Amino acid sequence: MYDDVSHLRDFYASPLGQLARRIIDHRLRARWDDVSGLDIVGLGYAAPYLRAFSAEARTTAALMPYRQGAVQWPSEGPFRAALVSDTELPMRDKSVDCVLVVHGLEHVDARHDYLREIWRVLMPQGRLILVAPNRRGAWARFESTPFGHGRPYSLRQIEDLLRDALFEPAGVTPCLFAPPLRARYLPFAASGWERVGARLWPAFAGVLIVEAVKMAYAEVRVSVKKPAFGAIPALNGLSPARRHPDRKPRSPGLHVELPAD
Repeated sequence: MYDDVSHLRDFYASPLGQLARRIIDHRLRARWDDVSGLDIVGLGYAAPYLRAFSAEARTTAALMPYRQGAVQWPSEGPFRAALVSDTELPMRDKSVDCVLVVHGLEHVDARHDYLREIWRVLMPQGRLILVAPNRRGAWARFESTPFGHGRPYSLRQIEDLLRDALFEPAGVTPCLFAPPLRARYLPFAASGWERVGARLWPAFAGVLIVEAVKMAYAEVRVSVKKPAFGAIPALNGLSPARRHPDRKPRSPGLHVELPAD
């Protein structure tokens, strides 16, 4: 079951939520360091993390599950958020460059259908990032944070789900090694926790950031369902054609990124 959107909003307004967002933001930007001219869609509750890409990407949109609820996003300017079904996204086939999932995978029941719907809307060689709680990490054990709700995953479980949905895992970044405590010292010690944890005990990260690429060569005929929602104005400009044919995706070989000293 999804968290209520008001709980998610309140968490990211708290000092602990802001700290988690800053750490995860930094790791996301390290993976998607150049999104100029690309279309990025966030699923689940990805709105706090889309801000890092908004100024650079061609289009950003936050699609929130109807069982969770939606908040206005962004707070200023055109409204680019909508309620959607997990397995019927209101977008054309091959219309999105990148999909970012936060507080999503751990709450869905039909995980294969969920990932296959993401596969459908992604362009060939499109990129997907899943931000999910690590089953071995401390954050999955504290219900005071959103990462303590839903089903946590191991890296192997996520990779198996991705491959079964015709994605190729391209790398993982473990993060959130500091315990999820509302302590005054935590913001000052967090960078040290991240450096030490990534080197000494990466298997116990609180969150796994897993990137994958759509396996276009494995494309099969898919029966496209009729969208349950009308067109979203912010997404009307999404093109089914690749706009950057000269941009080569990075190698999908699995690697783990560690933060710099």
